[in-house]
Amino acid sequence: MYEGNGNGTKPKAKNVVGGELEICCTAPMTGFYRNGKCDTGAEDSGVHTVCAEVTAEFLEFSKSSGNDLSKPAPGFPGLKSGDKWCLCAARWKEALDAGFAPLVVLEATHEATLRYVSLDDLKRHMSDAA
Repeated sequence: MYEGNGNGTKPKAKNVVGGELEICCTAPMTGFYRNGKCDTGAEDSGVHTVCAEVTAEFLEFSKSSGNDLSKPAPGFPGLKSGDKWCLCAARWKEALDAGFAPLVVLEATHEATLRYVSLDDLKRHMSDAA
C-alpha cells in the first residue's frame, strides 16, 4: 500500500519472500492496476495480490463459487488453464481450504498476501514458472 516515504515517491512493492515485486503476467495483462503486477493499494478492496498459475480445477471451483473467471467480460479476457493472473488473496485461501489452490509465483506475489495465508502454504503451492 502507498503510505509515502516523505519524498513524494511510492516505495517499491515487496513480494512474499522479501524481494522487489516482479511482473506476474502481461498476456493477459493482469493486476488490479493492469500493469502486470499483483500490486495493491487503498483502492484494491479485493486485495488482488496472489500471482497464480490457474488450473482447470481452480477455474471450475471459482465458477461453482460464483466467480466464473473463464468467461470474458468488459476489460477481462477470461482465463484458461495455464494463464497467470493476480487473484484475490481471500479467494486463493478459499481455494486452498477446499483443495483447489492453484500454483503461486512467489516472486510476483505481493507481501500483503501474508495477512491472509502463511508463507508455508504459499511455498507448498509454488510454481516453477517465474
